[in-house]
Amino acid sequence: MTISPVEQLFTVFNETASLLQEELQCTYLEALAETGENIFQEAILQDELSELTKKRLMKSYESVSLDKFSKENIRKGFQLSILKGMKENTQPNHQMTPDSIGMFIGYLVQKFYTKKEMRLLDLAVGTGNLLTSVINQQGEKKAEAIGVDIDDLLLQLAFINANLQEQPIEFFNQDSLDKLFIDPVDIVISDLPVGYYPNDVGASEYELKAETGHSYAHHLFIEQSINHLKPGGFGFFMVPNGLFESEQAPKLHAYLKEAVHIQAIMQLPLTLFKNKQAGKSILILQKKGDTIKAPKQVLLASIPSFSNMQAMEKILGQVDQWLQENKQ
Repeated sequence: MTISPVEQLFTVFNETASLLQEELQCTYLEALAETGENIFQEAILQDELSELTKKRLMKSYESVSLDKFSKENIRKGFQLSILKGMKENTQPNHQMTPDSIGMFIGYLVQKFYTKKEMRLLDLAVGTGNLLTSVINQQGEKKAEAIGVDIDDLLLQLAFINANLQEQPIEFFNQDSLDKLFIDPVDIVISDLPVGYYPNDVGASEYELKAETGHSYAHHLFIEQSINHLKPGGFGFFMVPNGLFESEQAPKLHAYLKEAVHIQAIMQLPLTLFKNKQAGKSILILQKKGDTIKAPKQVLLASIPSFSNMQAMEKILGQVDQWLQENKQ
């Protein structure tokens, strides 16, 4: 029985991470970061390992050659290993955007942004899975990117993920809502962290700060993203379905009206989320600029199950028609 390239890679990532986890007495995700670095550097970097473990690792590493695999297969193999590690050691901020959504956002970026070169930014980059998934969807376009995250382990995994795929991504380990020293970008994508931002002093720098109490982190992330977009640049955000229904929503609405043209709100299938309250939509924005016109109408759509090919084709046709009528 032949195994797929993704299974082949997952087997190597998983077996070697498990070996390192046992010997280094660390978590699976920490061991996965170690083994990913070994594979990228083509060397065993942990001096404290026994000779037997080193031999077993080398045998496993030599069974795959990364240049024989596509970037997308490497991403998926590494992603499966990360998911395994997240199940073993669940933390609220350790969650990954479902693959089907990453592919769909990648498709939307390709449709909305037609230039041959692009710079992308993800302010909640996590393990880099959404960002690299979107880049891999861009075909012949030349893409480089920036990823920011406060979680050092997730960022370490993102760094290794990008290196293994040979993706030109620069990473910053910091609070994404602090000052960022980066040039404006063409595209921002983000699966926004939802909840309150605990740093009231930091939040006070933003227009979307709450008048009293803590501000919504997802509102501040949207504002920070727009701040770092070029005029005419696009933002693709995964937002809670009730984004425009909260007590802080009127302020958000007024800010967006001033800064951007809303392009689309596309509700994702609820089957992808734990419960109805956790449901999300894709919000697409374009930053205002001198020559940038508002669309004649906002694209509103409910996305069917991604496995329903017939219904998905209908939605993709709807997107194409909207783009012809509003963006040509």
